[in-house]
Amino acid sequence: MTLTHTSILPYPHTTNSAPTNDACQIKDKNGLAYIEIDNRHATAKIALQGAHIMHWQPKSTDQPVFWLSSNARYIAGRSIRGGVPICWPWFGAHPTDSSYCPHGFARVIPWKMIKSCRMPNGTTRILLEMTQTEITKKQLSYPYKLTLEITVGNYLRLEITTTNLADHPFMIGEAYHTYFNVSDVQNTQITGLENLVYSDKVEGYVRNVQHGPLQFNGEFDRVYLNSDEDCIIRDSGFNRAIRVSKSGSKTTVVWSPGAEKVTQMPDMGAPNEWRKMLCVESANAMENSVIIFPRESHTMVTEYSLELF
Repeated sequence: MTLTHTSILPYPHTTNSAPTNDACQIKDKNGLAYIEIDNRHATAKIALQGAHIMHWQPKSTDQPVFWLSSNARYIAGRSIRGGVPICWPWFGAHPTDSSYCPHGFARVIPWKMIKSCRMPNGTTRILLEMTQTEITKKQLSYPYKLTLEITVGNYLRLEITTTNLADHPFMIGEAYHTYFNVSDVQNTQITGLENLVYSDKVEGYVRNVQHGPLQFNGEFDRVYLNSDEDCIIRDSGFNRAIRVSKSGSKTTVVWSPGAEKVTQMPDMGAPNEWRKMLCVESANAMENSVIIFPRESHTMVTEYSLELF
């Protein structure tokens, strides 16, 4: 775990509505509002539905860091394929009711912007809070507060905080379901997960131990448990490495759908577009799910940075 930047509060400028500084503006895509950021370090786009980061690109590179499907659907109540969807308050299927949203409802619910600012170092910071709707009240009946703080610079920092406002403990699963833009998934390898136990969904959830770097040739879907070290995604085609650092997360999920699985996913884009993405997800899932006690909070922090070579 190598988190090199820290959150600095209070914000030097705050707003309760649209941001007023010229580095951060509210725009619209097919009826969905999103925040567009352009500062001296990077550009970014964040949909208010789901607090969904659709784009982040440091100005040191000519390639975006995140993949966004050419066939992504910008529809109210539907998740956007690509970028950084937020899975919360469970990961995967709901444990008791399969009619509930897979990966939870946070990624399809409107969020509101609480604060925004341009920091003295040129980064942009915003604070979002998920709104309460009939869906959220039906699928999670006890009181809570969910916020996401985003810092956009030559690094991207995400801090999702769950606060338990109930009078009893509750358990959550969560993930940043991050789709990384890669030259070709077969040109990439991941280090940082060696010697960890994983659950392999492709092989019927059999458990095994990771030996050596991860490489990809076909469908890949694994949950790495008790993972808290940095992951490095090395991409020989783009001549860069993406570092994923985190805290408050004990699970790493790695997913590549493969050619056969992707035919069942109409929003994945052109037939070979899946080869241009790779999901590496900071998470708390399975036995690493988090119990939060009354009036306490849990924060999962992830930081993405680029290393060019």
